[in-house]
Amino acid sequence: MIRGLGAFVLGVLLVAAVPAQAEFRVETVAEGLEHPWSIAFLPDGRMLVTERPGRLRVIENGVLREAPVEGVPEVFDSGQSGLLEVLPAPDFARSGVLFLSFVHGDKNANHTRIVRARFDGERLSDVQPIFTTHPSKSGDAHAGGRLLLLPDGTLMMGLGDGFFFREESQKLDSHMGTIVRIHTDGSVPKDNPFVGRTGALPEIYSYGHRHVQGLVYDAARQRIYAHEHGPRGGDELNVITPGTNYGWPLVSFGRDYSRALITPFTRMTGMEQPVLQWTPSIAPAGLALYEGEAFPGWNGNLFVAALAEKSLRRIPMAGGAPGAQEILLDDRGERIRDVRVGPGGAVYVLTDESDGRVLRLVPN
Repeated sequence: MIRGLGAFVLGVLLVAAVPAQAEFRVETVAEGLEHPWSIAFLPDGRMLVTERPGRLRVIENGVLREAPVEGVPEVFDSGQSGLLEVLPAPDFARSGVLFLSFVHGDKNANHTRIVRARFDGERLSDVQPIFTTHPSKSGDAHAGGRLLLLPDGTLMMGLGDGFFFREESQKLDSHMGTIVRIHTDGSVPKDNPFVGRTGALPEIYSYGHRHVQGLVYDAARQRIYAHEHGPRGGDELNVITPGTNYGWPLVSFGRDYSRALITPFTRMTGMEQPVLQWTPSIAPAGLALYEGEAFPGWNGNLFVAALAEKSLRRIPMAGGAPGAQEILLDDRGERIRDVRVGPGGAVYVLTDESDGRVLRLVPN
């Protein structure tokens, strides 16, 4: 089992922006995308981008193909729901396998689902559901959907509390407000923390989350990082360890949207403290760990895409501890949905707009 860092507690850290430490320019790779949500890189240089309304797009030789990929499952497209993550398998060059997460159902009853499929360059085939959340929820918010493949071959997905169902985050018989871990065929790893526990869903790896929107693995330190949306304030960055309770909604640094107090507690015995928290909210979306040659000074830094702040945040990590943050791209006025480190070390971001774009940060 990937155990992260068992006793890693830095507590709450509010940090300020610092002057830029790397010179870069921003290039537009593709535009005309409708609310792009996730980007992935294939071994042959092609890129895959999901559009939330339910389309999977291909960027090939720097050009966005006009026709979307065929065979994508039908999604529930409403509000925050739709087609979410695309993630190629590590052996994609041989197998053609990729994973998609999306919201399945309708406004009265929907689930977050993962499917495994084969991509031949034009269409998906052999599309097989391998995980579906339980129970169903109503509404179109807080479905989660971020995926992460771990070095042991298991697959993680971060989930949300369904917005109206925050008490579910403290229940082990519900996938809402959890991070789940499965094998890539959908079976449950025997070393998951709640396997064999009566009344607990065996896929659950951690719980007490509000709306997980970023997942990344730091191989050098064997840590899993996740970030999640708070309500009005209290967005969090956490180190994820198995069986851990991250507190929501019993513990929070945020208030409800009405400004009412959700809880008087910012810490509680038996519940993990965040590595850092953002108040006011930045609405963290994608999360990436920089490892590349293009910006050597950024190696080991975390990058956070921010929707509400309309920025990209760089977080230096010294020995696992976050340092002063640098705010990038905030002058562009665009919601940033995803961030990834591409081949060669360029940083790619997606803008969450009706006419969304793929942008690339490269050295000057």
